[in-house]
Amino acid sequence: MNRIIFILALVLCYNSLAFSQAKKPTIMVVPSTTWCYDNDCVITYENYGEEDFVPNFRKALLNSDLKLAIVKLGELMADRGFPLKDLEQTTKSINQKAIEDRAIQSKASGSSVAVSTYEEIINRAKADIIMELTYTVKQSGPRKTISYILAGKDPYTNKQIAAASGTGAPSFSADVVVLLEEAVLNYMDGFTSQLQNYFDDLFENGRETGVTIKRFANWNKDLESEFGGKELSEIIEEWMEANTVKGRFSLSDATENLMVFEQVRIPLYDEKESAMDTRKFVRNLQKYLKTTYSIDSKLVTKGLGEAQLILGEK
Repeated sequence: MNRIIFILALVLCYNSLAFSQAKKPTIMVVPSTTWCYDNDCVITYENYGEEDFVPNFRKALLNSDLKLAIVKLGELMADRGFPLKDLEQTTKSINQKAIEDRAIQSKASGSSVAVSTYEEIINRAKADIIMELTYTVKQSGPRKTISYILAGKDPYTNKQIAAASGTGAPSFSADVVVLLEEAVLNYMDGFTSQLQNYFDDLFENGRETGVTIKRFANWNKDLESEFGGKELSEIIEEWMEANTVKGRFSLSDATENLMVFEQVRIPLYDEKESAMDTRKFVRNLQKYLKTTYSIDSKLVTKGLGEAQLILGEK
């Protein structure tokens, strides 16, 4: 009997340890674009002759209510075991003045579009999931109510993967943090469950990205050129099959000058357990083509979820 109890105890301890070590997605809480616009926390610029804007997180964080709300949501997520990326610290780590000096300019002037503050911060943080917060507070007499929207998004695809919204019960509290906590508390477990389920799918089936292969016009070869008895397009396709999760990708377009891979499922982590992103994944292809076939190439990324490899030179 003692032996059976001992074995059961070991099994329970193992299961508990395995569960506690289950990987959780890293989260970054940010104000939504809607909140930033409504609260005059945006950077405006001209694009194709029309005014456009991007969120200005640095200015947004000067709003004490927002800052406290983000901290509170972070605490609620941390209580449920989710690691956090701090928006304020990430923002401070970037030279904000340099970003704003590279203000996005109209293509009519011939200038290329600069990376927005939002993209800089998201790229630097490399959080698994971005949690966007929108809220408004309304007052009726001495009582206040808060309406909120929480949207969990995959920063690689910008797809919404989880959502919670509602209006809290009227309260006499003047504290936005208290109002927000009371409003969202009953929905947090369901919301975090959606996030975890999505992350579990990423962990098993890979993160979705896009990869495009092009060639420089002055390169004397193309994707139909043969290397070691195989066309270059075939070599690249075989590499993708060997290095994507479960060989999952879709080749949506293929010519002698272009290959467009969509729904490319890359692993979340490399062999060293470091986070994998699209740039790192395509860099591995770049190195493979260089070392195996002496093909030079230039790697260009567009945010976290898209990369281009241009063959022929750097």
